[in-house]
Amino acid sequence: MANIEQLELQAHREQLEADVARLVDKYLAIAEWDVPEIDEALANRLIIEAIRQALDHLEQAVPTLPSL
Repeated sequence: MANIEQLELQAHREQLEADVARLVDKYLAIAEWDVPEIDEALANRLIIEAIRQALDHLEQAVPTLPSL
C-alpha cells in the first residue's frame, strides 16, 4: 500500500515534470542568447545531465531515506 507521501507526490507528478521541462527550456534559452547557432539537441542533453548532477547533490544532502 502506498504511503501518504507517495500519494501526494503522485498527485503532483505531472506538474513536477512540466516544471522540469520548463527548467530545461529556460537554460536552453539562456544558452541560445550566448550562442545563437547552438546545437539544441546537444545543449538539451548537457542541460539534462547538469540537472541530474544537481539532483544527485541534493539527494546526498538529504538525511538517509528509507528504502522505497
